[in-house]
Amino acid sequence: MRLSEIRKPAGATTKPKRLGRGKGSGYGGTSGRGSKGQKARSGSKKMPVWFEGGQMPIQRRLPKRGFKSMFRKSYQIVNLEDINRVGKQLERLGPEEMAQLGLIRNTRKPVKVLGDGELEFALTVSAHAFSAKAREVIEAKGGRAEVL
Repeated sequence: MRLSEIRKPAGATTKPKRLGRGKGSGYGGTSGRGSKGQKARSGSKKMPVWFEGGQMPIQRRLPKRGFKSMFRKSYQIVNLEDINRVGKQLERLGPEEMAQLGLIRNTRKPVKVLGDGELEFALTVSAHAFSAKAREVIEAKGGRAEVL
């Protein structure tokens, strides 16, 4: 076989539908668009996908509620029970140590310590924020809560 002898397989190319060329063609009359309605008219292909035929759109019918502040701080949460589980041999616990121990994922995001659980030893905890209960429990055990 030579390159010059290569042919397309049968059925690889088909003639385009010739719409509106008489009843004998199979695509005469309404030209494959059905009968009447907005989609049967010219220009119907330019409707946006969210268009509802002039009915009040759903994004305008539904109530708008709530507010999201663009200045909201998103903290990584660490509970006292997590610190109690992994930090027994430490005397100081900061974001870098928390990341090494697997308590947080990212050292660049702020960390908040919450007071869920008990603490069985004294240590100095450094974080960006503390709940009132967490600060109380840490200081009751003889440790310190340092705000970064």
